[in-house]
Amino acid sequence: MARTPFKRTARVASLIRQVLGELLTFEVKDPRVQGAVVTEVEVTGDLREARIYLTHPGDEAEADAMMRGLGKASGYLRRELGQRVRLRVTPSLDFRFDRSIEYGARIESKLRELGLGGADAESEVESGAEGGGDPEADGGFDDPQGG
Repeated sequence: MARTPFKRTARVASLIRQVLGELLTFEVKDPRVQGAVVTEVEVTGDLREARIYLTHPGDEAEADAMMRGLGKASGYLRRELGQRVRLRVTPSLDFRFDRSIEYGARIESKLRELGLGGADAESEVESGAEGGGDPEADGGFDDPQGG
């Protein structure tokens, strides 16, 4: 499935993301789905299929339960989506767990272990950037007016 290369597919994906976020937050009563966050939506060029990437703040067992709950609620979600978004064909919904946040956190922790990233590196950059305050005194900027 392509990464929404056309403006229309990007607009439809954004609208689906917004509507599903509202539905999951306010309409779905299944406790397994509470706390699910839609991170990304990919739509095929013909708008017949949509991949919905979600994340959940809980552990792996809660994420599995969330995916089962979404499987049970998919018919309801598709019907509500069809009523709220006017398309010729309501896309089929393919829910997937988004592991990119976990992956990013793991990379960040590895970089922190190596001393290459995180809050320590940011504070070093900020303290080095402060360096006295006057750029002319530091030899930074030349005055084009000669003053």
